[in-house]
Amino acid sequence: MIYRSKAPLRIGLAGGGTDVSPYSDEYGGAILNATLSLYAHASIERIEGNEIIVRTDDRKEEERYQWATHLPITGKLDLLKGVYNRIQKDYGIKQFGFRLSTFVDAPAGSGLGTSSTLVVAIIGAFVEMLKLPLGDYDIAHYAYEIERNDLQLSGGKQDQYAATFGGVNFMEFYGGDKVIVNPLRIRQEYLNELENNLVLYYTATSRESATIIKEQQSNVQQKNVSSVDAMHQLKEQAKRMKEALLKGKLHEIGEILDYGFEQKKLMAKSITNSLIDEIYTAAKAAGASGGKISGAGGGGFMTFYCPSNNRYKVIDALMKFGGEVKNYQLTQTGLTTWTTS
Repeated sequence: MIYRSKAPLRIGLAGGGTDVSPYSDEYGGAILNATLSLYAHASIERIEGNEIIVRTDDRKEEERYQWATHLPITGKLDLLKGVYNRIQKDYGIKQFGFRLSTFVDAPAGSGLGTSSTLVVAIIGAFVEMLKLPLGDYDIAHYAYEIERNDLQLSGGKQDQYAATFGGVNFMEFYGGDKVIVNPLRIRQEYLNELENNLVLYYTATSRESATIIKEQQSNVQQKNVSSVDAMHQLKEQAKRMKEALLKGKLHEIGEILDYGFEQKKLMAKSITNSLIDEIYTAAKAAGASGGKISGAGGGGFMTFYCPSNNRYKVIDALMKFGGEVKNYQLTQTGLTTWTTS
């Protein structure tokens, strides 16, 4: 038997960074995001013998171990091994050989929540195999705990919940790891226009988000006034974006994105660089009314809102930078699991 799962990647549209502790614990955070038809995939296949094989088909990495209740965390394939270790500890897995393999539709460090989405997908495959009694909130929080506590990886909370729930969501973050996911009932015609006007551009660069996030966390801990105020403004940006989408004020989206990008750059110095600034300027000159850097910043994907029929002019302007425009659709479904023979 093969136990499979897939979880969607996401784009953050507003409020990015306010889901990161200690800001979310002290002030409360708010984010608006949407999931895409780009996925993290995971499969668990039973094999003969007592060997455990973990592999990433996209990155061509593989490790093999004799069956054990704990796999070593070595800096390689740690997300896969970390999920196995935690589920083995909490629920117990009978001794049998299996191959855990994964594939992600976007590069690591791209700003679309790849790592957290992959953890959700891996948990989903184990949930399918072991029939674990975990709901959406349980799975999302479990993924967060594995990443942040077990593996000590820096980051926020939105990605795990976006991947598990799917759709367009307004998320609220509070102290004590309290998260509230509010699915937005947006008219289909508004979603169609949003999807048409949002250009997703991969800069052909990746970055280590942990460094940027640690700088952001340090600024909050040290009560850096400009950084903390910028996060306050981004939280308000998320509320403005929610209202614009629900009421069909799509002409305001570019301006809201543009404002958020300016605020986000105040959170940490390494969020932007000369290449990102040059790309952003070129996109606006070609007709984009606003945009943002995805995830923690520093590289990866950028998103631009292109009203009217400016989409193709903006795409032409972006091509000279050597990146790639990624085709996608907005999705309404989160983590999905199934079994096949």
